[in-house]
Amino acid sequence: MARFLFIILPVTSHLHPALAIAQDLSDNGHEVAWCGAESDLRPLVGPAATIYPTGKRAYRQYAESGMAAARVLWDGYLIPVNRFIWPAADRAVADDRPDVVVADQYALAGALAAVRHGACWASLCTGAMELTPPAELPGLAAWVRTKLAQAWAMTDLPPDETIDLRFSPHLVIALTTSALTGAAPLPASCVLVGPALGRRPAVPGFAWDGWDPVRRHVLVTVGTASEHMARDFYARAAAGLGPLADRLQAVLVASGGLVPEPPRHALTAARVPMLDLLPRLDAVICHGGMGTVTEALAHGVPLVLAPMRHDQPVVARQVAQAGAGVEVSFESATPADLTNAVRAVLEEPGYRASARRIGDSFAAAGGARAAAAHLAALAARGRAAAAEDEDG
Repeated sequence: MARFLFIILPVTSHLHPALAIAQDLSDNGHEVAWCGAESDLRPLVGPAATIYPTGKRAYRQYAESGMAAARVLWDGYLIPVNRFIWPAADRAVADDRPDVVVADQYALAGALAAVRHGACWASLCTGAMELTPPAELPGLAAWVRTKLAQAWAMTDLPPDETIDLRFSPHLVIALTTSALTGAAPLPASCVLVGPALGRRPAVPGFAWDGWDPVRRHVLVTVGTASEHMARDFYARAAAGLGPLADRLQAVLVASGGLVPEPPRHALTAARVPMLDLLPRLDAVICHGGMGTVTEALAHGVPLVLAPMRHDQPVVARQVAQAGAGVEVSFESATPADLTNAVRAVLEEPGYRASARRIGDSFAAAGGARAAAAHLAALAARGRAAAAEDEDG
């Protein structure tokens, strides 16, 4: 059996897939340790798990979009947070001595620590912006390379331009399939496994007693990192769902105050048991985040997508091109636009058929089970290579 060290940023859409993959590894007898924010990890991994704590640097809210949003993401969060966690990540790899470091694609400190200590490492790619870069941001790739150079500078390592810290040369695990990405070129050593769905802690307090089993159900969410931009969008979405209220119940995922006067046909909650809800849903209205989209498609649920920034326009475009959803404008879609989009994905069977086709591709790709198998094979190769070196 092998030992794995997961180095993960404290973002929900990054934590849940890593947790699912780690669960499969543990179920098959492997040892798993973690490096990250203990306040986020401990409730997920339990009291007995080994955690090398990094402390936590908060994700700063901002409202930029396009290239400006990418600059704020890297300059305002990714570079500072990696500089912050670098000492802990370096110590964790040195102390844990894992067979494989599994580094969140944006946890550059994890990749750097693996390189510094000669450890085998894999990248966990939870989004689409780096994997399939947006064509509308042609300068993004060159600009990100300057940020990667800054990441090398936080260590005592000489920069190695042959290593892209976002993509391990040993293994890149991407949580999608070609049924969604199309024929986009991918990094070397990349495997497409689909979404990694595992066991999650219970979400208490959801109002199941208010669930109407007769009506159809539509979930509305913009994720946890962008709610501060979405008050007006929630208002438009609620208004757009109003004409369908006689046969539809909405579930609005929003923190307190975002929807001050929920419509009578809606349930509202700050958090929902997503994997329990999805088999009961008929459609999802969302921002195009990779986690929400792939989880919905894994359950054959079509989408209405209102992308805001980062990889969301890429993901929304992929869904629309695959025929599994309708894209609308986050800024300017009217309630009538949203009514028409929801009516389309509910009433035109092609959208659900396409969602199910993509979901079938996810199931065939293997998800968390396949990702864990790739990691176990990488560990075995690493051990075999080390044994050869000793014999030689």
